[in-house]
Amino acid sequence: MKQKLKILAYAFFLFVPGILFSQEAEPTPAPEMDKADTLWIIVSSALVFFMIPGLSLFYGGLVRSKNVLSTMMHSFVAILVIAIQWTIFGYSFSFSGESPYFGDFSLLFLNGIDENTLEGTIPKYVHFLFQGMFAMITPALISGALAERIKFRGYVVFILLWSTLVYDPVAHWVWAGSGWLFAMGALDFAGGTVVHLISGIAGVAAALVVGKRKGDANSIMAPNNMTYTLLGAGLLWFGWFGFNAGSGLAINGLAARAFLVTLVAPAAAGISWLVVEYFHTGKATALGTASGIVAGLVVITPASGFVGPMGAIYLGLIVSPVCYAAILMKGKIGYDDSLDAFGIHGAGGALGAILTAVFALSLAEGVTMAEQLKIQIISVLATGLYSFIVSYVIAFAIEKTIGFRIEEEKEIAGLDTEVHGEQGYHLH
Repeated sequence: MKQKLKILAYAFFLFVPGILFSQEAEPTPAPEMDKADTLWIIVSSALVFFMIPGLSLFYGGLVRSKNVLSTMMHSFVAILVIAIQWTIFGYSFSFSGESPYFGDFSLLFLNGIDENTLEGTIPKYVHFLFQGMFAMITPALISGALAERIKFRGYVVFILLWSTLVYDPVAHWVWAGSGWLFAMGALDFAGGTVVHLISGIAGVAAALVVGKRKGDANSIMAPNNMTYTLLGAGLLWFGWFGFNAGSGLAINGLAARAFLVTLVAPAAAGISWLVVEYFHTGKATALGTASGIVAGLVVITPASGFVGPMGAIYLGLIVSPVCYAAILMKGKIGYDDSLDAFGIHGAGGALGAILTAVFALSLAEGVTMAEQLKIQIISVLATGLYSFIVSYVIAFAIEKTIGFRIEEEKEIAGLDTEVHGEQGYHLH
Protein backbone atom coordinates (compact mmCIF):
# COMPACT_ATOMS: atom_id res chain seq x y z
CA MET A 1 0.00 0.00 0.00
CA LYS A 2 2.79 2.42 0.92
CA GLN A 3 4.54 1.66 -2.39
CA LYS A 4 1.38 2.56 -4.35
CA LEU A 5 1.02 5.85 -2.43
CA LYS A 6 4.63 6.77 -3.26
CA ILE A 7 4.03 6.11 -6.96
CA LEU A 8 0.88 8.28 -6.91
CA ALA A 9 2.75 11.07 -5.14
CA TYR A 10 5.56 11.00 -7.69
CA ALA A 11 3.02 11.08 -10.51
CA PHE A 12 1.26 14.07 -8.94
CA PHE A 13 4.43 16.13 -8.51
CA LEU A 14 5.78 15.22 -11.94
CA PHE A 15 2.74 15.59 -14.18
CA VAL A 16 0.05 17.72 -12.54
CA PRO A 17 2.09 20.98 -12.47
CA GLY A 18 2.89 20.46 -16.14
CA ILE A 19 -0.79 20.04 -16.95
CA LEU A 20 -1.82 23.01 -14.82
CA PHE A 21 0.80 25.42 -16.09
CA SER A 22 1.34 24.24 -19.65
CA GLN A 23 0.44 26.61 -22.48
CA GLU A 24 -0.18 26.08 -26.13
CA ALA A 25 2.72 27.05 -28.41
CA GLU A 26 2.56 30.68 -29.39
CA PRO A 27 1.83 31.16 -33.09
CA THR A 28 4.45 33.03 -35.09
CA PRO A 29 3.51 36.71 -34.89
CA ALA A 30 2.49 38.37 -38.13
CA PRO A 31 4.97 40.93 -39.48
CA GLU A 32 4.33 44.44 -38.24
CA MET A 33 5.35 47.78 -39.64
CA ASP A 34 8.36 49.29 -37.91
CA LYS A 35 8.06 53.08 -37.84
CA ALA A 36 11.80 53.67 -37.52
CA ASP A 37 12.59 51.39 -40.48
CA THR A 38 9.84 53.03 -42.52
CA LEU A 39 11.08 56.54 -41.78
CA TRP A 40 14.66 55.63 -42.63
CA ILE A 41 13.77 54.09 -46.01
CA ILE A 42 11.59 57.09 -46.89
CA VAL A 43 14.55 59.35 -46.09
CA SER A 44 16.87 57.05 -48.05
CA SER A 45 14.50 57.20 -51.02
CA ALA A 46 14.70 60.99 -50.96
CA LEU A 47 18.50 60.83 -50.74
CA VAL A 48 18.72 58.55 -53.77
CA PHE A 49 16.34 60.79 -55.71
CA PHE A 50 18.61 63.75 -54.90
CA MET A 51 21.45 61.91 -56.65
CA ILE A 52 19.77 62.42 -60.04
CA PRO A 53 20.06 66.25 -60.00
CA GLY A 54 23.57 65.65 -58.65
CA LEU A 55 24.34 63.45 -61.63
CA SER A 56 22.98 66.09 -64.00
CA LEU A 57 25.41 68.63 -62.54
CA PHE A 58 28.29 66.16 -62.63
CA TYR A 59 27.67 65.30 -66.29
CA GLY A 60 26.56 68.82 -67.27
CA GLY A 61 29.86 70.33 -66.16
CA LEU A 62 31.90 67.86 -68.19
CA VAL A 63 30.48 68.62 -71.66
CA ARG A 64 30.95 71.65 -73.92
CA SER A 65 28.81 74.67 -73.09
CA LYS A 66 26.66 74.21 -76.22
CA ASN A 67 25.44 70.85 -74.84
CA VAL A 68 25.08 71.51 -71.12
CA LEU A 69 21.25 71.69 -71.07
CA SER A 70 20.87 68.69 -73.33
CA THR A 71 23.14 66.64 -71.09
CA MET A 72 21.34 67.68 -67.91
CA MET A 73 17.97 66.96 -69.54
CA HIS A 74 19.01 63.34 -70.04
CA SER A 75 19.05 62.91 -66.26
CA PHE A 76 15.80 64.74 -65.61
CA VAL A 77 13.79 63.06 -68.36
CA ALA A 78 14.80 59.69 -66.91
CA ILE A 79 12.81 60.65 -63.80
CA LEU A 80 9.72 61.40 -65.89
CA VAL A 81 9.85 58.30 -68.09
CA ILE A 82 10.92 55.69 -65.56
CA ALA A 83 8.64 56.90 -62.76
CA ILE A 84 5.68 56.04 -64.98
CA GLN A 85 7.23 52.84 -66.35
CA TRP A 86 8.08 51.66 -62.82
CA THR A 87 4.51 52.30 -61.63
CA ILE A 88 2.77 50.61 -64.53
CA PHE A 89 4.89 47.48 -64.94
CA GLY A 90 8.58 47.96 -64.03
CA TYR A 91 8.19 47.16 -60.34
CA SER A 92 6.08 44.11 -61.15
CA PHE A 93 8.62 42.84 -63.68
CA SER A 94 11.40 43.23 -61.10
CA PHE A 95 9.86 42.06 -57.82
CA SER A 96 6.99 39.66 -58.44
CA GLY A 97 6.46 36.05 -59.44
CA GLU A 98 8.35 32.82 -58.94
CA SER A 99 10.29 32.73 -62.20
CA PRO A 100 14.07 32.81 -61.77
CA TYR A 101 14.42 35.11 -64.80
CA PHE A 102 11.59 37.64 -64.97
CA GLY A 103 8.77 38.99 -62.85
CA ASP A 104 5.13 38.52 -63.78
CA PHE A 105 2.16 40.85 -64.26
CA SER A 106 0.66 40.48 -60.78
CA LEU A 107 1.71 43.93 -59.53
CA LEU A 108 0.81 45.99 -62.60
CA PHE A 109 -0.22 49.49 -61.49
CA LEU A 110 0.65 48.24 -57.96
CA ASN A 111 -2.37 45.96 -58.07
CA GLY A 112 -3.15 44.36 -54.69
CA ILE A 113 -0.95 46.76 -52.72
CA ASP A 114 -2.38 49.18 -50.18
CA GLU A 115 -1.14 51.05 -47.11
CA ASN A 116 -1.29 47.85 -45.03
CA THR A 117 0.77 45.67 -47.41
CA LEU A 118 4.24 45.07 -46.01
CA GLU A 119 7.65 44.22 -47.40
CA GLY A 120 9.41 42.98 -44.27
CA THR A 121 8.88 45.74 -41.70
CA ILE A 122 8.15 48.56 -44.16
CA PRO A 123 5.09 49.30 -46.30
CA LYS A 124 5.25 47.86 -49.79
CA TYR A 125 4.73 51.40 -51.09
CA VAL A 126 8.01 52.44 -49.48
CA HIS A 127 9.83 49.48 -51.00
CA PHE A 128 8.39 50.49 -54.37
CA LEU A 129 9.64 54.05 -53.90
CA PHE A 130 13.14 53.11 -52.76
CA GLN A 131 13.69 50.63 -55.57
CA GLY A 132 12.12 53.05 -58.03
CA MET A 133 14.84 55.61 -57.32
CA PHE A 134 17.44 53.02 -58.37
CA ALA A 135 15.44 52.29 -61.52
CA MET A 136 15.41 56.01 -62.42
CA ILE A 137 19.09 56.82 -61.90
CA THR A 138 20.46 53.73 -63.67
CA PRO A 139 19.44 54.67 -67.26
CA ALA A 140 20.51 58.25 -66.54
CA LEU A 141 24.04 56.92 -65.94
CA ILE A 142 24.10 55.54 -69.50
CA SER A 143 23.62 59.03 -70.94
CA GLY A 144 27.17 59.93 -69.95
CA ALA A 145 28.51 57.59 -72.64
CA LEU A 146 26.30 59.15 -75.33
CA ALA A 147 26.46 62.84 -74.46
CA GLU A 148 26.64 65.52 -77.16
CA ARG A 149 25.52 63.46 -80.15
CA ILE A 150 22.14 61.74 -79.72
CA LYS A 151 18.56 62.63 -80.55
CA PHE A 152 16.36 63.38 -77.58
CA ARG A 153 13.49 61.20 -78.80
CA GLY A 154 15.89 58.35 -79.53
CA TYR A 155 17.24 58.58 -75.99
CA VAL A 156 13.73 58.54 -74.49
CA VAL A 157 12.79 55.41 -76.43
CA PHE A 158 16.14 53.81 -75.55
CA ILE A 159 15.80 54.25 -71.78
CA LEU A 160 12.20 53.02 -71.82
CA LEU A 161 13.10 49.84 -73.71
CA TRP A 162 16.37 49.36 -71.84
CA SER A 163 14.75 49.62 -68.42
CA THR A 164 12.10 47.09 -69.42
CA LEU A 165 14.36 44.58 -71.17
CA VAL A 166 17.60 44.95 -69.21
CA TYR A 167 17.23 46.66 -65.85
CA ASP A 168 14.02 44.94 -64.72
CA PRO A 169 15.17 41.38 -65.53
CA VAL A 170 18.62 41.88 -63.97
CA ALA A 171 17.09 43.40 -60.82
CA HIS A 172 14.90 40.30 -60.64
CA TRP A 173 17.87 37.95 -61.09
CA VAL A 174 19.89 39.54 -58.31
CA TRP A 175 17.43 40.96 -55.76
CA ALA A 176 14.12 39.08 -56.07
CA GLY A 177 13.82 36.05 -53.82
CA SER A 178 13.18 33.79 -56.81
CA GLY A 179 15.98 35.25 -58.97
CA TRP A 180 18.53 32.76 -60.23
CA LEU A 181 21.58 34.78 -59.16
CA PHE A 182 19.98 35.45 -55.78
CA ALA A 183 19.40 31.71 -55.35
CA MET A 184 23.00 31.03 -56.38
CA GLY A 185 24.16 33.28 -53.54
CA ALA A 186 25.48 36.27 -55.54
CA LEU A 187 26.26 39.23 -53.26
CA ASP A 188 25.20 42.68 -54.43
CA PHE A 189 24.07 44.80 -51.52
CA ALA A 190 23.15 48.00 -53.36
CA GLY A 191 23.73 47.60 -57.09
CA GLY A 192 27.27 46.92 -58.27
CA THR A 193 25.95 44.71 -61.05
CA VAL A 194 22.30 45.79 -61.14
CA VAL A 195 23.06 49.52 -61.40
CA HIS A 196 26.67 50.29 -62.30
CA LEU A 197 27.95 47.37 -64.34
CA ILE A 198 24.95 47.02 -66.63
CA SER A 199 24.65 50.78 -67.21
CA GLY A 200 28.36 51.14 -67.99
CA ILE A 201 28.24 48.18 -70.37
CA ALA A 202 25.08 49.56 -72.00
CA GLY A 203 26.89 52.85 -72.55
CA VAL A 204 29.67 51.11 -74.47
CA ALA A 205 27.20 49.12 -76.58
CA ALA A 206 25.17 52.19 -77.53
CA ALA A 207 28.31 54.28 -78.14
CA LEU A 208 29.51 51.68 -80.63
CA VAL A 209 26.23 52.06 -82.52
CA VAL A 210 26.10 55.88 -82.64
CA GLY A 211 29.83 56.39 -83.22
CA LYS A 212 32.24 59.11 -82.16
CA ARG A 213 31.55 62.80 -81.69
CA LYS A 214 32.55 65.30 -84.33
CA GLY A 215 35.26 67.82 -83.59
CA ASP A 216 38.73 68.22 -82.16
CA ALA A 217 39.54 65.73 -79.40
CA ASN A 218 41.05 68.37 -77.11
CA SER A 219 38.00 70.63 -77.29
CA ILE A 220 35.68 67.64 -76.85
CA MET A 221 37.41 66.65 -73.64
CA ALA A 222 37.47 70.17 -72.14
CA PRO A 223 34.76 70.48 -69.44
CA ASN A 224 32.72 73.67 -69.61
CA ASN A 225 32.19 74.06 -65.89
CA MET A 226 34.25 72.11 -63.36
CA THR A 227 32.46 73.83 -60.49
CA TYR A 228 29.27 72.01 -61.63
CA THR A 229 31.15 68.73 -61.74
CA LEU A 230 32.66 69.10 -58.27
CA LEU A 231 29.31 70.14 -56.81
CA GLY A 232 27.65 67.23 -58.59
CA ALA A 233 30.19 64.81 -57.13
CA GLY A 234 29.46 66.16 -53.65
CA LEU A 235 25.70 65.79 -54.13
CA LEU A 236 26.17 62.26 -55.44
CA TRP A 237 28.21 61.39 -52.36
CA PHE A 238 25.54 62.87 -50.10
CA GLY A 239 22.75 60.90 -51.76
CA TRP A 240 24.84 57.73 -51.87
CA PHE A 241 24.57 57.38 -48.10
CA GLY A 242 20.89 56.57 -48.63
CA PHE A 243 21.70 54.47 -51.70
CA ASN A 244 23.90 52.11 -49.68
CA ALA A 245 22.77 52.42 -46.08
CA GLY A 246 19.11 52.13 -47.06
CA SER A 247 19.57 48.92 -49.01
CA GLY A 248 19.17 46.72 -45.94
CA LEU A 249 15.61 48.11 -45.65
CA ALA A 250 16.04 48.72 -41.91
CA ILE A 251 17.72 51.14 -39.53
CA ASN A 252 20.18 49.06 -37.54
CA GLY A 253 23.86 48.32 -37.10
CA LEU A 254 24.17 47.04 -40.66
CA ALA A 255 22.87 50.36 -41.99
CA ALA A 256 25.33 52.21 -39.77
CA ARG A 257 28.26 50.17 -41.09
CA ALA A 258 27.11 50.63 -44.70
CA PHE A 259 26.92 54.38 -44.04
CA LEU A 260 30.43 54.36 -42.60
CA VAL A 261 32.06 52.50 -45.49
CA THR A 262 30.30 54.83 -47.93
CA LEU A 263 32.33 57.62 -46.35
CA VAL A 264 35.63 55.75 -46.18
CA ALA A 265 35.88 54.09 -49.61
CA PRO A 266 35.39 57.27 -51.71
CA ALA A 267 37.90 59.11 -49.53
CA ALA A 268 40.51 56.40 -50.14
CA ALA A 269 39.65 56.30 -53.84
CA GLY A 270 39.96 60.07 -54.16
CA ILE A 271 43.43 60.00 -52.63
CA SER A 272 44.44 57.05 -54.81
CA TRP A 273 43.21 58.76 -57.99
CA LEU A 274 45.12 61.95 -57.22
CA VAL A 275 48.31 59.99 -56.60
CA VAL A 276 47.96 58.04 -59.86
CA GLU A 277 47.10 61.20 -61.78
CA TYR A 278 50.03 63.11 -60.32
CA PHE A 279 52.51 60.42 -61.30
CA HIS A 280 50.98 60.17 -64.77
CA THR A 281 50.51 63.87 -65.63
CA GLY A 282 52.36 65.81 -62.94
CA LYS A 283 49.14 67.43 -61.72
CA ALA A 284 46.39 66.59 -59.25
CA THR A 285 43.19 68.00 -60.72
CA ALA A 286 39.65 68.81 -59.62
CA LEU A 287 38.39 66.45 -62.33
CA GLY A 288 40.58 63.70 -60.87
CA THR A 289 39.18 64.40 -57.41
CA ALA A 290 35.60 64.14 -58.63
CA SER A 291 36.35 61.02 -60.68
CA GLY A 292 38.08 59.30 -57.77
CA ILE A 293 35.20 60.04 -55.41
CA VAL A 294 32.64 58.58 -57.81
CA ALA A 295 34.83 55.54 -58.52
CA GLY A 296 35.04 54.91 -54.77
CA LEU A 297 31.28 55.23 -54.43
CA VAL A 298 30.76 52.77 -57.26
CA VAL A 299 33.17 50.13 -55.95
CA ILE A 300 31.74 50.15 -52.43
CA THR A 301 28.12 49.86 -53.62
CA PRO A 302 27.93 46.04 -53.99
CA ALA A 303 30.14 45.50 -50.93
CA SER A 304 28.64 48.08 -48.57
CA GLY A 305 26.60 45.57 -46.58
CA PHE A 306 29.38 43.00 -46.33
CA VAL A 307 32.70 44.75 -45.65
CA GLY A 308 34.18 46.71 -42.77
CA PRO A 309 36.24 49.93 -42.72
CA MET A 310 39.52 48.23 -43.63
CA GLY A 311 37.95 46.45 -46.58
CA ALA A 312 36.44 49.76 -47.71
CA ILE A 313 39.88 51.41 -47.68
CA TYR A 314 41.38 48.58 -49.71
CA LEU A 315 38.55 48.77 -52.25
CA GLY A 316 38.97 52.53 -52.56
CA LEU A 317 42.72 52.30 -53.05
CA ILE A 318 42.41 49.55 -55.67
CA VAL A 319 39.54 50.97 -57.75
CA SER A 320 41.14 54.24 -58.86
CA PRO A 321 44.11 52.73 -60.75
CA VAL A 322 41.74 50.24 -62.39
CA CYS A 323 39.24 52.90 -63.51
CA TYR A 324 42.04 55.27 -64.54
CA ALA A 325 43.46 52.53 -66.76
CA ALA A 326 40.00 51.73 -68.16
CA ILE A 327 39.56 55.36 -69.19
CA LEU A 328 42.96 55.42 -70.90
CA MET A 329 42.09 52.21 -72.76
CA LYS A 330 39.11 53.74 -74.57
CA GLY A 331 41.46 55.85 -76.67
CA LYS A 332 43.41 52.79 -77.71
CA ILE A 333 40.31 50.70 -78.41
CA GLY A 334 38.69 53.56 -80.31
CA TYR A 335 35.17 53.97 -78.90
CA ASP A 336 33.85 57.31 -77.66
CA ASP A 337 32.47 57.00 -74.13
CA SER A 338 31.91 60.74 -73.72
CA LEU A 339 31.96 61.00 -69.93
CA ASP A 340 33.53 57.65 -69.04
CA ALA A 341 30.39 55.84 -67.98
CA PHE A 342 32.07 52.49 -68.56
CA GLY A 343 35.48 53.55 -67.26
CA ILE A 344 34.02 54.40 -63.86
CA HIS A 345 30.66 52.68 -63.51
CA GLY A 346 31.27 49.58 -65.61
CA ALA A 347 34.81 48.85 -64.46
CA GLY A 348 34.21 50.00 -60.88
CA GLY A 349 30.96 48.05 -60.54
CA ALA A 350 32.54 44.83 -61.84
CA LEU A 351 35.58 45.23 -59.60
CA GLY A 352 33.46 45.90 -56.52
CA ALA A 353 31.21 42.93 -57.21
CA ILE A 354 34.16 40.55 -57.59
CA LEU A 355 36.18 41.85 -54.64
CA THR A 356 33.16 41.65 -52.34
CA ALA A 357 34.00 37.96 -52.07
CA VAL A 358 37.54 38.82 -50.98
CA PHE A 359 36.85 41.51 -48.39
CA ALA A 360 33.49 40.36 -46.99
CA LEU A 361 33.57 40.04 -43.19
CA SER A 362 31.68 36.75 -43.41
CA LEU A 363 30.12 34.52 -46.04
CA ALA A 364 27.17 32.15 -46.01
CA GLU A 365 27.68 29.08 -43.87
CA GLY A 366 29.78 26.49 -45.66
CA VAL A 367 30.77 28.82 -48.52
CA THR A 368 34.50 29.40 -49.01
CA MET A 369 36.04 32.56 -50.44
CA ALA A 370 36.97 30.67 -53.62
CA GLU A 371 33.39 29.47 -54.07
CA GLN A 372 31.98 32.94 -53.46
CA LEU A 373 34.51 34.42 -55.87
CA LYS A 374 33.32 32.01 -58.57
CA ILE A 375 29.70 33.03 -57.92
CA GLN A 376 30.59 36.73 -58.13
CA ILE A 377 32.44 36.25 -61.42
CA ILE A 378 29.47 34.36 -62.87
CA SER A 379 27.20 37.20 -61.77
CA VAL A 380 29.43 39.83 -63.40
CA LEU A 381 29.77 37.89 -66.66
CA ALA A 382 26.07 37.05 -66.90
CA THR A 383 24.75 40.54 -66.18
CA GLY A 384 27.43 42.28 -68.22
CA LEU A 385 27.05 40.08 -71.30
CA TYR A 386 23.26 40.25 -71.18
CA SER A 387 23.33 44.03 -70.90
CA PHE A 388 25.79 44.42 -73.79
CA ILE A 389 23.84 42.21 -76.22
CA VAL A 390 20.39 43.60 -75.49
CA SER A 391 21.60 47.21 -75.28
CA TYR A 392 23.36 46.92 -78.65
CA VAL A 393 20.24 45.45 -80.26
CA ILE A 394 18.02 48.21 -78.82
CA ALA A 395 20.39 50.99 -79.91
CA PHE A 396 20.80 49.47 -83.38
CA ALA A 397 17.02 49.13 -83.84
CA ILE A 398 16.45 52.74 -82.80
CA GLU A 399 19.19 54.00 -85.12
CA LYS A 400 17.66 52.12 -88.06
CA THR A 401 14.10 53.32 -87.37
CA ILE A 402 13.59 56.72 -85.74
CA GLY A 403 17.31 57.52 -85.59
CA PHE A 404 19.61 57.70 -82.58
CA ARG A 405 22.51 59.82 -83.83
CA ILE A 406 21.80 63.53 -84.28
CA GLU A 407 22.37 65.12 -87.68
CA GLU A 408 25.94 66.39 -88.17
CA GLU A 409 25.03 70.06 -88.61
CA LYS A 410 22.96 70.03 -85.42
CA GLU A 411 25.73 68.29 -83.51
CA ILE A 412 28.23 70.94 -84.61
CA ALA A 413 25.87 73.80 -83.71
CA GLY A 414 25.08 72.27 -80.33
CA LEU A 415 22.17 70.24 -78.98
CA ASP A 416 20.93 72.94 -76.60
CA THR A 417 19.80 75.29 -79.37
CA GLU A 418 19.11 72.69 -82.06
CA VAL A 419 17.11 70.23 -79.96
CA HIS A 420 15.71 72.29 -77.08
CA GLY A 421 15.77 75.83 -78.47
CA GLU A 422 17.58 77.11 -75.39
CA GLN A 423 21.03 77.98 -74.15
CA GLY A 424 22.65 77.02 -70.90
CA TYR A 425 24.56 80.29 -70.64
CA HIS A 426 23.82 83.81 -71.94
CA LEU A 427 27.18 85.50 -71.58
CA HIS A 428 27.30 88.95 -73.18
